[in-house]
Amino acid sequence: MAKKLKIMETAIRDGQQSLIATRMPFSDMEPALALMDSVGYDAIECWGGATFDSCIRFLDEDPWERLRKLREAMPNTRLQMLLRGQNILGYRHYSDDVVDYFVKKSVDNGIDIIRIFDALNDVRNVRTAVKATKAYGAHAQVAMSYTIGEPYTPEYWKELALRIQDIGADSICIKDMAGLMLPNAAAEMISMLKENIEIPVHLHTHCTSGVAPITYYTAVLAGVDGIDTAISPFSGGTSQPSTEVMVETFRGTEHDTGLDMSRLEKIAAHFQTIREKDIKSGLMATKVLGTDIKTLIYQVPGGMLSNLISQLREQNAEDRYMDVLQEVPRVRNDLGMPPLVTPSSQIVGTQAVLNVLLGERYQILTKEARDLLLGKYGSTPMPMVEELLAKVDPEEIITCRPADLLEPELAKLEEEVGDYKEQEEDVLTYALFGQVAMDYFRRRAALRNKVDPDAMDMKNKSYPA
Repeated sequence: MAKKLKIMETAIRDGQQSLIATRMPFSDMEPALALMDSVGYDAIECWGGATFDSCIRFLDEDPWERLRKLREAMPNTRLQMLLRGQNILGYRHYSDDVVDYFVKKSVDNGIDIIRIFDALNDVRNVRTAVKATKAYGAHAQVAMSYTIGEPYTPEYWKELALRIQDIGADSICIKDMAGLMLPNAAAEMISMLKENIEIPVHLHTHCTSGVAPITYYTAVLAGVDGIDTAISPFSGGTSQPSTEVMVETFRGTEHDTGLDMSRLEKIAAHFQTIREKDIKSGLMATKVLGTDIKTLIYQVPGGMLSNLISQLREQNAEDRYMDVLQEVPRVRNDLGMPPLVTPSSQIVGTQAVLNVLLGERYQILTKEARDLLLGKYGSTPMPMVEELLAKVDPEEIITCRPADLLEPELAKLEEEVGDYKEQEEDVLTYALFGQVAMDYFRRRAALRNKVDPDAMDMKNKSYPA
């Protein structure tokens, strides 16, 4: 029986996040949206991830207004976002009332599918978001953060997938953020999941290590229900495999996607002009366009590699790059072998840099590494080494779900945002990004009132007469 392969397009979220650091303004994507809506994608990932932060920090765009515009421009296609579980789109755990309200407003403004993940694969940290997503009528897709190493056996993935199914997920995604999944591993995992769970299985990977298109091919033959791709000008490198290549690969087979290639070509032509502009400006750097085999050797995502280089450059220590790269797997092992994805990748990477530059391992522990040891991010796949656990007060270690210790905070956030609130969603923008959000609100209000942003009264959250 023929099984249509589902394609989720990533160009205006993960594709541009991977290749141009999420700096694509709405005006660059807008001319292609009507065509994208008519192609026949199963879904278009257009929001979440780093897009929210980038909108207010770099692009002076209201992320909620962007979502509403996307919904209006693409009424016929399901819109998808990426959510970091209890972290939402920020970098700490938020109380359940904030998570619930964020999910509600995301759905209200146009999101159909919420892909939810936790950096440690701690299912407790996605349960609230899954419950809210289903309560507000959207599709809850839970992602397993894929990586390799001692604890990540077939049994580990099977048990994790069953727990995800048990909490009510509508589908599951294997989220291979570093491009580590090799073809044979993909075939084995997809076959195992299809034998043991009843919900659809989706696969997400990156071309960083160069193996992704072959991995997709074997996964499709093994029965995966859908894959993530990016229109060709924003594919490859640290992004996803090309949409057109995958569509053509399976055309005429039992896995034919049914997507309209003539329309894909027109979409690609538009984004090719954006790509050329971004290359000319330096926004799309050559380092994100090639293949980096170090990904497979050190299991480090492409974005983490560039961050390590940046940290070393700031310390005039770029010559220590290989030392740091070799230290990363050791730190990761010491800290319980977490998958390397936000925020665990930053925690492991920064600690590795400190260990190398100070000449003594763990002479200084970052606050984030200490919090990981204390259980404030959740439970790691393996126990952490005793040497590090001895550096924290055992009385402070928690074993409960971290958010269980958080009091409801929505009312307090509403009060703090004060007069800057112009729409209900603004309290969520402030909850996630604090001062960065306030600075954006000030610029937004100044533009509307045609005054200098520096004239805004930050302390009293009021505007000049």
